[in-house]
Amino acid sequence: MKQIKKLAQGAFAICLFATPLAAEDLTVASIVFQQDQFFKTIQLGMNSAAEGADVTLLEGNSDSKPEKEIALIDTYIARGVDAIVISPVSKVASIPALKRASESGIMVVTYNSTIDDDSIPVSYLNSAQRDLGNTTGALAADFIKAELGGSAKIATLGFKSLLPEISADRVDGFTEEAEKGGTIEIVSQQDAWLAEKAVQVAGDIITANPDINIIYAANEGGTVGAVQAVRNAGKQGEIFVFGVDGTEQLVSFILDDDNVLQGVTAQQPYVMGEMAVQAAIAAAKGESVDKTVIVPVLGLSRTDKPAVEEFQAYLKSLN
Repeated sequence: MKQIKKLAQGAFAICLFATPLAAEDLTVASIVFQQDQFFKTIQLGMNSAAEGADVTLLEGNSDSKPEKEIALIDTYIARGVDAIVISPVSKVASIPALKRASESGIMVVTYNSTIDDDSIPVSYLNSAQRDLGNTTGALAADFIKAELGGSAKIATLGFKSLLPEISADRVDGFTEEAEKGGTIEIVSQQDAWLAEKAVQVAGDIITANPDINIIYAANEGGTVGAVQAVRNAGKQGEIFVFGVDGTEQLVSFILDDDNVLQGVTAQQPYVMGEMAVQAAIAAAKGESVDKTVIVPVLGLSRTDKPAVEEFQAYLKSLN
């Protein structure tokens, strides 16, 4: 079994191969852009695929910083890896470094986010972003009709400044479905995708809009922060949260008796990570891969506790 390695700073020897490699000789480099539970679960899937194929997997984290992403890619190019599996920070700014990798003969596979040059990635794996928003929005619509008398004041937390297109799909997808539950008013739309920032932003929104009754967050960190902000404000039972991503923490929030988090739409990050590395291995071996792969999403609601508990058991089985 090949070792899974964290990328260390410093110089690497350049390894060039003149002949095709057997699977056990392959090196795949992975890059995430933050260390929340979503990306940690993606990494678990990547690790599983690498171990199953007996390939070396290198791990790197760009911390959502374009300059760090470029440095990681350039290091992987120098290292002579066979494939790079990456969730790019930017549709545009990430292109030049990934183009250098591709021109060096490295197979590039993108997941979760991609770039505006589809000639570079050999495959792109993702959830349908609008489906994530639509599915949570449908849960909110049912809640608005059943619990709020067909009327809601809503605030949204997105990540427009990080990934504008994906954020817009998730937020707009949510609102277009939520409005089917009755009359909705969007009182605030802010950016906050990391939990610690989302606590502050959601808290400020609650202070400025004391009659708000729904907060929608478009990713895991925003959802965690929104739930905590409602708790900090003592607004349990008055403000209800809907979100995106299906981590153990978010699932536990849905099952919590405080009645704050009502529903989320779970991606399948483990499957996404596993399939991304499998695609990279296949491409590096000269095999054909699908250009685009859509990983299905799953709505989880407080109104269907058995389904939430089943998903929770699945998540625990991955550890």
